[in-house]
Amino acid sequence: MRFDRRLLTHFEWLLPLIALAIAAGGVATVYSATHTPGQQGAAPLAIRQLAWLAGGVGAMLIATTFDYRRLDRRAMVVYGLVLLAVLAVPIIGRVGGGSRRWIRVGPASIQPSEFMKLALVVALAHYFSRTPPSRLGIRYAIPPLLMTAVPAAAILAQPDLGSAACLVIICGSMLLLGGVRLRWLAAMVAPVVAIFPLLWRHLKVYQQRRILTFLNPDLDPLGAGYHVIQSKIAVGSGMLWGRGFLQGTQNHLNFLPEQHTDFIFSVFAEEWGFVGGAALMALYLTLVLRGLVIAARARDRFGVLLSLGVMATIFWQAVVNVGMTTGLLPVVGIPLPFFSYGGSSLLCLLVGIGLVMNVSMRRFLF
Repeated sequence: MRFDRRLLTHFEWLLPLIALAIAAGGVATVYSATHTPGQQGAAPLAIRQLAWLAGGVGAMLIATTFDYRRLDRRAMVVYGLVLLAVLAVPIIGRVGGGSRRWIRVGPASIQPSEFMKLALVVALAHYFSRTPPSRLGIRYAIPPLLMTAVPAAAILAQPDLGSAACLVIICGSMLLLGGVRLRWLAAMVAPVVAIFPLLWRHLKVYQQRRILTFLNPDLDPLGAGYHVIQSKIAVGSGMLWGRGFLQGTQNHLNFLPEQHTDFIFSVFAEEWGFVGGAALMALYLTLVLRGLVIAARARDRFGVLLSLGVMATIFWQAVVNVGMTTGLLPVVGIPLPFFSYGGSSLLCLLVGIGLVMNVSMRRFLF
């Protein structure tokens, strides 16, 4: 395959630079979150996250080397392969933290549910690129709902409520972006509300407690409500300017649980304060806005929907994660994009950034 040198002229620089700036801050915060005072040398998890970042950068660049329209033609193959990996987790998956979510691939462990997010975006972008652009009826929503329900149910059984909820949010976003009428989206929410008591009985006890303690964190301050209470204390203790790097007390005194994964924003906010938290949110906003500009300039409908879907995935994960760490949303276990510790999430998101870069670079070659 011959590489078109014109692509270098139109290389998309801004989008990856913002993503890498966020990821670099994430590696530093993972180091802080896992650092023990007096410890010599770097924290192993920070080194591992840095290695995943290096691999993710390579994967991101590879995602820019082929014409993204080839991915459109193979979208369902990609979706099917990732779905098979998700369904294989109960059989060959590795248990960690009380859940079976990972598949061992050589020296690394891959979490298929993270790749399912990107595969679903690609599949739904492929589907809606072949439908009328707007005012779609409910029959156009049935295939996307089925494509989401199967992996979401399998992931929920692992159990992984956060990733399953993320797939539902991605589906809803793609339905709206694909042109399904808003009134039909509202109508689809009604059955979910109606069967909520049935869904409630199928949730794990700890998942039920998380939802109940969202409504009243003091209901179980030493149990399910402990995460949210300690997270809010950490965020609040950062005040305006923060305590400084490696100076967070909630983190280093082990009051804050899951400090390098789901609650990493609490660590960052305590160390860098409101100013640092606002700067991080500004980076996410700039990243999403740049993605929207690329989508607006795309020359085909698949490119538009692919870019919007990747940006929607990043946006909603950031909103939900920050919302749950500040007590505004229930704790559902969704990582902060590019920031939380987790190789599969970082790798998948950087591949998504590479695909959006691909769309940006090839808009001049049509």
